[in-house]
Amino acid sequence: MNQSVEISGVDTLAQELATIQQTGSKRIALLGSRHVPITHQHLIEMMSYALVLGGNRLMTSGATGTNSAAIRGAMRADPNLLTVILPQSLERQPRESRVQLQQVMHLVENPENDHLSLAEASALCNSEIISRCQQLVCFAFHDSKTLLRTCEEAEEQRKVVTIFYFD
Repeated sequence: MNQSVEISGVDTLAQELATIQQTGSKRIALLGSRHVPITHQHLIEMMSYALVLGGNRLMTSGATGTNSAAIRGAMRADPNLLTVILPQSLERQPRESRVQLQQVMHLVENPENDHLSLAEASALCNSEIISRCQQLVCFAFHDSKTLLRTCEEAEEQRKVVTIFYFD
């Protein structure tokens, strides 16, 4: 039993090293809290801009805060390398988000989740996003249950996960 745990740990480390050293483009998910100070939003926007300029494909959701900042940065760099997956239909998004989202070329709606609470729909959406990515960058608070569960799920799928905490 102890040997299988050690082998599993080595496999995980090898996969993480391979992902980090990969020179080609990566599929990177950038997710985070809606409640983000404007200064942090600027940093997130610059990060997503740089990631996309580097040739990476960026995936996020359509919420305000972190995800909106990621969309702004990616759209400035190369709109074709951005995919936004919504937890529900576009009509269920806040009006300020809809204006931005209507400009996204690769927009995936999930109207079948319109009957769910936003938390339930977001959890499903986040699962879809991490299933499509190689790496997850997450901006969260220590009590961001949905986001932290998403990070755990990504780690279980052996994705490279980086979490930045606001608190």
